[in-house]
Amino acid sequence: MKKQTNVLLITADDMNCDSVGCFGNPMPDITPNLDRLASEGMRLEHGHITVAVCQPSRSVLLTGRYPHHNGARGFEDIDCGVTTLTEVLHANGYYNGIIGKEDHVAPKEKFCWDTYVRTLTEEMGQGRNPNVYYDESRKLFEDANQAGKPFFAMINSHDPHRPFAGSDDEIKYFGRHYYPERSYDPEEVYVPGCLPDLPDVRQELAWYYASVHRADQTVGRILDALRDTGHENDTMVLFLSDNGMALPYAKTNCYLNSTRSPYIVRWPGRIKPGSVSEALINGVDYTPTILDILGLDAIQELDGRSMKNTLLAGAECHEDIFTLMFKTANNHITKRPLSFPMRCVQDKRFAYIFNGWSNGTTEFLNESTEGLTFKAMEEAGKTDPSIRHRAEFFKYRVPEELYDKELDPHALNNLIELTEYRDILEKMRYKMFEYMRESKDGLIDDFFRKVMKENHLA
Repeated sequence: MKKQTNVLLITADDMNCDSVGCFGNPMPDITPNLDRLASEGMRLEHGHITVAVCQPSRSVLLTGRYPHHNGARGFEDIDCGVTTLTEVLHANGYYNGIIGKEDHVAPKEKFCWDTYVRTLTEEMGQGRNPNVYYDESRKLFEDANQAGKPFFAMINSHDPHRPFAGSDDEIKYFGRHYYPERSYDPEEVYVPGCLPDLPDVRQELAWYYASVHRADQTVGRILDALRDTGHENDTMVLFLSDNGMALPYAKTNCYLNSTRSPYIVRWPGRIKPGSVSEALINGVDYTPTILDILGLDAIQELDGRSMKNTLLAGAECHEDIFTLMFKTANNHITKRPLSFPMRCVQDKRFAYIFNGWSNGTTEFLNESTEGLTFKAMEEAGKTDPSIRHRAEFFKYRVPEELYDKELDPHALNNLIELTEYRDILEKMRYKMFEYMRESKDGLIDDFFRKVMKENHLA
């Protein structure tokens, strides 16, 4: 009898794609474990998550459905009638385990966990202790062995989510610092192009990158546990981040820095080490991919498609993808869930965004506005018109945005008014309407009225 494949899904929390060395971060040895994982498997250059905020992003991964199809538009449970990946795996003899961020796939009973470990506690290092992840991962794998079952494990680091390692916010949130093994001087950090190069921006990035490095250590310890329990060669490992960093123009938006994720897949004996895929991938593709790889019947009415042929034969997956944003979390910044409906259609070259909430007066608010970076942008904007424009645009947007991702990956120049891009814009508007109509998106009436009708496209 052929041995069944184990599946390990490792996630980071709020890690920008370009924070990873093999995805372009020039800082030496920032992510040695992820770089090694990529050298042993495949790096997906155009891998995206579907919605750039924690709980709905993870709900999409484990259901294969858009947020308005699975019920978790924000920080809510999925609908009880939605079939999850882990329900199917449980029914087919798999041992399911989750470590960390466990409350971000809910309700618990819909996911059939055999191992369920909460790490956001003092004893567990608030989900920021790599050695805790080794111990808990090893126990999960050994328990699956004891049960005589193949396993599906979802293991989730809390790094590099705020509060960043060594920052003042750690005292406010945790009452103490969780000092990382490695820290960075503000002068040595890489400043992503979506942010201005200011002293306080560099300081916050120095804390953030310390958290990125610690997340990489966590990945390394999880992989050590896999090896030490004898499962290094019979397990398909996929690493990704649930969304971009919690800084302006990334998390909780629809920009490239919001949804592009550092997808890495290692499948010993099946995926060529050191390979790179240019295929366009969406988060809704994860569940159908795992079912296809394991030879299990597909769940009906999924929004994604299997990327098995992408992994094994280099095939394309999508010509374009649909990504979404509905609302923020209820936290000390927002005070309640705030609705900021955004939609994006993008191919490998262009990204078109519709901001259904933008009306010139509503102000965007999320955790990216609480730290040093946005405050520094507003302060610098008092004397620098370009930074002032960047900060004001982040707060208010415009209804439509269009970007050339090859020339402008950090969304600095909105092309929406340029006549030379009129044909591309019209194509993207029609494609957006098609995605909304096919998915029964509740934002379609607003889009029709504000965009299609206004521009005589309907």
